[in-house]
Amino acid sequence: MDASRMGRTLSRIAHEILERHPRVGNLALVGVRTRGVPLARRLAQLIGETAGTEPAVGALDITLYRDDFTTIAPQPITRGTEILFSIDGQTVVLVDDVLFTGRTVRAALDQLIDFGRPSRIELAVLVDRGHRELPIRADYVGRTLSTARDEAVQVLVREEDGRDEIVLKKRGRAPRPAAASKRGTTGNKGTRRPAATRVRKPSKKRPAAAKASKKARKAEPRATAPRGTRRRR
Repeated sequence: MDASRMGRTLSRIAHEILERHPRVGNLALVGVRTRGVPLARRLAQLIGETAGTEPAVGALDITLYRDDFTTIAPQPITRGTEILFSIDGQTVVLVDDVLFTGRTVRAALDQLIDFGRPSRIELAVLVDRGHRELPIRADYVGRTLSTARDEAVQVLVREEDGRDEIVLKKRGRAPRPAAASKRGTTGNKGTRRPAATRVRKPSKKRPAAAKASKKARKAEPRATAPRGTRRRR
């Protein structure tokens, strides 16, 4: 997905949120760091262009709420949580880039509840790649991708990465070698390959004495019986 398609996808999600919640004053968008935060800000801007008022925007750093917190690093780096408004009685839409196992969303829910008691919590993601490990489902999905476990979905945003793009790649897999041609001399893309060499078997040469005796036998005249005579038995 390139920048133009990503922009159209975010615009569609913003309209879907506004259709469900036309009262923007009771709506708040909270992005999950890192790339969920710029996505939440873009959605708030798109909603404001239609409704005339932008919803409040916050940021969550769920590092300390992860269930694998003790295994990710000896001293995890946190970027801080910024929710400068009350979420009590509000409709809060969590915004993240990729929905995978659901464990990041679970951590975000645990942290969000510590800030108050919203009336409703929804989830908006740019990409849903499946492979859920927890019973969590997104309310707003930009794109659903069928992926394998050994694949990685990377969302790039211009605020963090300098460009907007969604990349699907393999994890730790080496590139496939070029297939050889039938003749075995030229592979794909003009890559020269050595032709298969034929191994010759050593010839079984007879000694010179054996050859001489064979020629002598051929040179000897054969005794033949005269015509008209019968061989007695």
